[in-house]
Parts: sequence; C-alpha cells; structure tokens
Amino acid sequence: MRIKGPILQVALDFVDLERAIKVAEEAVAGGADWIEAGTPLIKSEGLNAVRALRERFPHHVIVADMKTMDAGRAEVEAAAKAGANIIDVLGAASDATVKECVEAANNYGAEIVVDLIEVGDPVDRARAAEAAGAHYIAVHTAIDMQMRGLDPFERLRLVANSVSIPVAVAGGINSETAAQAVESGADIVIVGGAIIKSKDARRAAEEIKRAMLTGQAVKTDLYKRVSLENVREVLLKVSTPNLSDAMHRSGELEGILPISPGMKMAGPAVTVRAYPGDWAKPVEAIDVAEEGDVIVIDAGGVGPALWGELATHSAIQRKLAGVVIDGAIRDTVEIRRLHFPSFSRLITPTAGEPKGFGEINVPVTVGGRRIFPGDWLVGDDDGVVVIPRDKVVEMANRAMDVLEKENRLRGEIEAGSTLSQVAYLEKWEKRK
Repeated sequence: MRIKGPILQVALDFVDLERAIKVAEEAVAGGADWIEAGTPLIKSEGLNAVRALRERFPHHVIVADMKTMDAGRAEVEAAAKAGANIIDVLGAASDATVKECVEAANNYGAEIVVDLIEVGDPVDRARAAEAAGAHYIAVHTAIDMQMRGLDPFERLRLVANSVSIPVAVAGGINSETAAQAVESGADIVIVGGAIIKSKDARRAAEEIKRAMLTGQAVKTDLYKRVSLENVREVLLKVSTPNLSDAMHRSGELEGILPISPGMKMAGPAVTVRAYPGDWAKPVEAIDVAEEGDVIVIDAGGVGPALWGELATHSAIQRKLAGVVIDGAIRDTVEIRRLHFPSFSRLITPTAGEPKGFGEINVPVTVGGRRIFPGDWLVGDDDGVVVIPRDKVVEMANRAMDVLEKENRLRGEIEAGSTLSQVAYLEKWEKRK
C-alpha cells in the first residue's frame, strides 16, 4: 500500500485480548494509524486476536506480528484469512521462507514486513528481502537488548539508505525519540511500551504522533532505557519492589532495614568484612570509597555497633550514598537528623572498639547474599536489594519496565476496576 506518512503503529504486546482492545481504542483516538497484534498477544490468544481487532477496527491496517521462521505459506494464509493486512516474517528465516511468505501474501491480498531483529548484517538482509519481494523492512531492537541500553537508530539509518521499500523502526521509541526515528529514515514508527503502558494511551499516542509530524521531541520521564553512565538516576526512581520483580523475586538482603522511613539509596559497593564490634575497617573504608559509593559491612549479624554519628559525618563529607550493615548501628537519632541513608540489622547503644581486624573490598555475605566489590545496592523503606555489577544496567531498565506497567494497571484501577479484574485472575488462575 502507498505510505502517507509517517505512520504510527501501536504494538499491542499484551497477553490479554480485553486489555489490548481497550488500549487500541485509546491509541487510535490519539492518532495511531496501524494496529499491531503483538507476538505475545498472538501466542496467548491465537489468531482470534487478529479477528477481534479486524472486527473492532474494520478500516484500520492490522499487522500480525507472527515472527514467522518456517512454514511461511501456511502461517501467512492463516493470518491473512483472520484479517491481517500485513504479516511479519523474521529476517533470520531462510530465503525460501521469505519467498513463500511473499507469494502467499500476494495471493491473499496481504503484505509482508521482514523483521531484522538480531540479524547479523542488516543491510545485506534488507536488500535480499527487498529482492525477494518484501513490502516493508523493520529495524527492530529486541526488548532484551533494549534493557542493556542499545540504540536502534544507527542500524535504521544504514538500512533506510540501502533499500527503496518503506522502513519501520521498533524498539523503545517514545515521545522524545519519535522525531529522531523519522529523521533517521523511518516511514513507520512502531511504539509499544510508551503507549500501551501509559495510564492515558490516547494522550501518549497524541504526543508521539505530534513529535513525528513536527520533528520536535516531547519530553517524558518514562519509557527510556539507560546506559551505565546514568543508571543511578533510574535506580533512584524505581523502588526495591520494582527491582525484586525485575530480578524474578530475588536480590533482597534479608533482615536489613532502614533506621528511619523516607531514605533512598543507590550506589556501587565498597565492601568490608569486620569482626563483631571492630569499627576500624568500616571507618577506614570511608577513606577508600569514592563519591556515590555505598559502604557494605559484614559484621556477622551481631553487635556491638560499628557505625555511629561520627562515621556518618565522615561519610557525608566524602559524599557517599549510604551504609548497609549486617550488624549493629547506633546514634540513630543523630543519623536521622543528618538524613544519611543507613540500613542495618540491629540498633544498639553499645559501641565496639577499633582493633584493626578485617578486610576492605573483598567478597562479603550480607543479609544472606554474597556481595562483591562494585555490586550495586539500592535501598528504600522496604529494605535493600543487591544487583550484580554486570547486570546493573539491565536490571535498572527492567525495573523501570515494571514501574511503567504498574502505572497502567493503577490507572485502570483508579478508573473503577479492581486488582483481580485488571490482573484477569479468573482467566489465568490454574485449573485442575
């Protein structure tokens, strides 16, 4: 079909058809041009999802994100008969499969988009797909790669300059980057999370469409995926429950709690193994630590205290992010007054003595978790979570994804629903 663009395509990456249709209605009201039955939706609901979208939106283009890898003729025929105008085949599929998909689409009045997700040489594959008769190319950054902070626009520019058929882009696009997507060569901008996780999908679609048409970015605090240089900003925005969910309900330091409410902390660990009550190495670690670091102390989970007001003053002077103690802390009234994020297993008035035993920046065990120097600690009113240093970017981005999804559910509850209803518990609970 002839593109009158740029086109905004909303990707309904849900597992519940009811929510998908509701969000599609909001997105279309906000200016979305094409409606995509996302892969999770098709896997969950089958091609009935495409049929339902076709019935609800008879005059809109419906895209079936089949991600076909084999049996191209059969899958394209089934999707086209269900009402799809455009069907997705993976660029990683064989040339034979791509050609079978194109032939079947031509036979049933549909079109084929070849998705370059995880293709090693996107330019070569895009040219081959065009030669095979594909109608569109999609430059797609996988969700799991987005979580590691990768950017889709460099590949987009290369592909857009190498083919003459329309090019789509997908992968973390939001109202701040939609204009850049068009400027980089996208004829079709595919947006999932920035619309479908919004409390107001209509408004989200309106902002993205406006950015696409005007070339002016619309600021957003959500739907961004960060790299290591700004990971702290995200970790201070999400909660430890968000992180625990993102880490498959893991990472908690059991029994380690804040000494007062309202404290928020995020930073890499400077670890200390101390003997019970020996505060020499914890205090020396303050001098070793850099700005933004968290002192993490393994004192065996017992007292007496090896951190207090004077250590806190010293840590503040060094601009440290906080302290975590599997042991005891004291002077909590003064520490609260100083607003220094402090998390401990015990509180006691009794201090230990500086004997000089222990080590700094060695692996420690705190709250039942093994912690290495450089691992990241995040703490708030619910406790402390540790993130391995090589996973901090991914887990920060995944935690933001959890926060964004909860925003959508919160909005549905505030509109008059209940948690059991928005979670579709009756539909998904296990049956005997």
